[in-house]
Amino acid sequence: MEEARRILTALEFDTKRTNEMAGRTLMALAGVDENTPWSKATGERLGVRAIMDWMRERLEHPIAENSRETVRRFVLHQFVDAGFCLHNDDDPSRPTNSSLNNYRINPEALLVIREFGTPDFEQAVGEYLADAPGLATRYAAVREMTRIPVTLPGGRTIDLKGGGQNVLLRDMIKDFCAYFIPGGEVLYVGDADAKLMLFEQQRLASLEIQLDLHGKFPDLIVHEPDKNWLFLMEAASTHGPIDHIRHSELSTVFASCTAKLIYVSCFPTLAIMRKFLVDLAWETEAWVANNPTHMIHLDGDRFLGPHR
Repeated sequence: MEEARRILTALEFDTKRTNEMAGRTLMALAGVDENTPWSKATGERLGVRAIMDWMRERLEHPIAENSRETVRRFVLHQFVDAGFCLHNDDDPSRPTNSSLNNYRINPEALLVIREFGTPDFEQAVGEYLADAPGLATRYAAVREMTRIPVTLPGGRTIDLKGGGQNVLLRDMIKDFCAYFIPGGEVLYVGDADAKLMLFEQQRLASLEIQLDLHGKFPDLIVHEPDKNWLFLMEAASTHGPIDHIRHSELSTVFASCTAKLIYVSCFPTLAIMRKFLVDLAWETEAWVANNPTHMIHLDGDRFLGPHR
């Protein structure tokens, strides 16, 4: 443990990234315990659960199951930002909520770690730190290449994390808004990588909406100013359509809103929509990205009548 913390300190991580949790995380990623020298450190890909299981089995450390978020947010995220660890380098477009998410020590850092305890360690650290900004930039560029550019109705462009439900979110902005809200104003976009990718707080406040930043927002909020309609939209590629529970939650959150609310569950295909059909709440809408010009209204007889 002390050796792991000394390695992290030598690599100029801050106090929180050189504590015992960070030290155990490094040991798990390197596959090093009291019976394994640092010269035998490995670069195996591990998910957060596998890292915690390694601590329990190899270190006999009783880490609590609810510590997963602590390991991920307060250790691994900073390791990745520094270029010290690689996240999903086998598939950078992997969704954030995928069970296949993984981390590994980058090969350049691994070479330094293997020199710990030898006369060459100090020189290896110096050379690594000299290259570290470039490494971090290079690995960040690989992640950026998978991002999805999206043009909002007003012409502004944003980038969403690649993969996962963000592909569907892009279609919601590009196609749903074009067909059904051509004059719409996007007030909120939730990205798996950054919850507040786009958050027009003042415009939301003008509609008497005060959102809790720690609450679960809809994936997309769009205002139609001419009719004063507010579209609350959920991207449901694997989970999360507007069922009766979610409808009740959103109705409560937006109870003070001065605009009229429209609830829309969005799906990538009809086949995926069928899986959720029995769960969809009445008085909501359903939209399918690969049939973008049509919508399903779960609204009783409101739209009953002959078609032209």
